[in-house]
Amino acid sequence: MKILNYLMLTIGIVGAINWGLIGLFGFNLVAFLFGTDSFLTNAVYVLVGLSGLYMIMFYARIDENEF
Repeated sequence: MKILNYLMLTIGIVGAINWGLIGLFGFNLVAFLFGTDSFLTNAVYVLVGLSGLYMIMFYARIDENEF
């Protein structure tokens, strides 16, 4: 479970960095690396979305120090 937590956090961080780049500079790193509307680009977006949903459960673990 710990590996899954680290994986989801890493994917979430990648998504957050990408959104920061879009907001600050209008630069989409994922689309730059994998192409606009490609299968890989969409797969990365889906993984980021799923990791965000997964990370919701971290709110319940804040006091448990289970990270």
